[in-house]
Amino acid sequence: MIETPGRFRVLSFDCYGTLIDWETGIWNSLQPLFVANPGREHPRSLVLAQYAEAESAAETLRPNAGYREILRIVHRDLADRLEMETTNAMDQTFSESVGDWPPFADSREALAKLGDRFKLVILSNVDRLSFAISQKRLGVEFDAIYTAEDIGSYKPDPSNFEYLIEHVRQDFGVGRAEILHVAQSLYHDHVPGIAAGLATAWIDRQRLSAGGDWGATATVDDPPEPSMVFFTMGELASALVS
Repeated sequence: MIETPGRFRVLSFDCYGTLIDWETGIWNSLQPLFVANPGREHPRSLVLAQYAEAESAAETLRPNAGYREILRIVHRDLADRLEMETTNAMDQTFSESVGDWPPFADSREALAKLGDRFKLVILSNVDRLSFAISQKRLGVEFDAIYTAEDIGSYKPDPSNFEYLIEHVRQDFGVGRAEILHVAQSLYHDHVPGIAAGLATAWIDRQRLSAGGDWGATATVDDPPEPSMVFFTMGELASALVS
């Protein structure tokens, strides 16, 4: 744990997996594919693990593609991996599903509490249109929003964290040492964030630290050591705001 949380002025957040329950959103949005392929059921854990591999591959191979295009590609790739039949229409519907992904129950209240003390910034692997819908669900106005669409690459590319650090400096006059990056994904956020010299707070939604599974997030062979570890956004808010 960081002993001086009061040194932070900006909290940067991953959104999907941290604030938005993307695993539930992904699973729910895949139901039309499953209905169209009866008798080919797979456990949720296997589907999400295959999703993680498909998404990471798509973002690595197509860093300039918009997130909706990424999701369209992922849906078709996932269908192939699961030996299921899909259609262009089903791929397209899935690509537009981000706005249907629900917030975690603790996100809205925690963000409101944190916003009274800190500047709140989003660093997300989506496009601005998709995030705008999610922001309405969260009910919070962020002080800055930096997306893969703005940056031209997807986390865990180091460029995304360089962009965050430089734009926080430009937008708020706040340096690297006063930023706390908050995220669930070790792969997308903590490994590159720590490498960029940021303090990080792990919202361990999957309880990996207690033996949980990786879900829809790519695995990390050598997990980093975040500065702080919490299981919920509520715990983070309580720790940072007295």
